[in-house]
Amino acid sequence: MNDQTKALDDRSVGLAMWRGTLCRCPHCGEGRMFRSYLKVADQCDACGEELKHHRADDFPPYIAITIVGHIIVFLMLHMDMTYEVSPLTYMVSMIPLAIVLPLLILPSVKGAIVGLQWANRMYEFGPGAENR
Repeated sequence: MNDQTKALDDRSVGLAMWRGTLCRCPHCGEGRMFRSYLKVADQCDACGEELKHHRADDFPPYIAITIVGHIIVFLMLHMDMTYEVSPLTYMVSMIPLAIVLPLLILPSVKGAIVGLQWANRMYEFGPGAENR
């Protein structure tokens, strides 16, 4: 096995996604992935890995909304089965949660998706991608 083939085998999907979840570079885990709220940096400021090749598109919001939807439905069912709750209580508590929670988890979800793409060498991540 040559050095290039060995280098291609060294990317851990789980580790790359974890580093992305922490909003860090999927390659080194030290550089920042984002230069603003959801804008991925062109390259890592620590190791120089190019991050501009990602194509996360609409997948991170879909995942974030799905996660938050499950949390809110669980909370509403729990509140309804445990307490006697008025509809106004749901409006005051659940609507703000439905707005704020996706915005809070969206950078981590997008980071995980970019890490997944990096680890699987999707969209020109990694050496030799231009030859595919």
